[in-house]
Amino acid sequence: MRTLMTAMAAASVVVLAGAGVATAAAPAAHVTAAKTSPCQPGTLAAHTVGDQYETSTFGTLLQVTNHGTRSCTVSGYAGLGLEGAGHKAVRMTVKHGSTEFTHNSGTRAITLKPGASAWADLAWTNTGDDSANAKYLQISPSGSNSHSTVAFSHLIDNGALTETAWSTSKPTIAG
Repeated sequence: MRTLMTAMAAASVVVLAGAGVATAAAPAAHVTAAKTSPCQPGTLAAHTVGDQYETSTFGTLLQVTNHGTRSCTVSGYAGLGLEGAGHKAVRMTVKHGSTEFTHNSGTRAITLKPGASAWADLAWTNTGDDSANAKYLQISPSGSNSHSTVAFSHLIDNGALTETAWSTSKPTIAG
């Protein structure tokens, strides 16, 4: 498709120039530049960073880092899963939006150069009401089936998590 578009652009310059119309060639990068593609499985490493606490609300930051050799994009929200002892799935729900600790900046495509990171905030409550006993957290940066599993030993009310969208900067934690 890109070759066809380049050929058509070149042909139109030749036709217009032959007709005596002055033209300026379009920048080659605009016509032939490849769009940055989504980060592929195995390209991103995911982990949790730090602890947050306020009354009965807890949280941690999610960080994904591009360990590939090319820039790639992430967007939206991470796919999340909880696992209990023996890596058995734990019933859970995820709400997208602001957490007790930071504002949700909204979804957008984020380009990660090699070595660059994207961040999100993750929060939950633990009052002891119908708590899910999580031992591990699955983090899927793109929401696909490909994920990283990290240690995550927490009691989570009703298995309910709240997460912010991916951001290029580490969230500023209120409090």
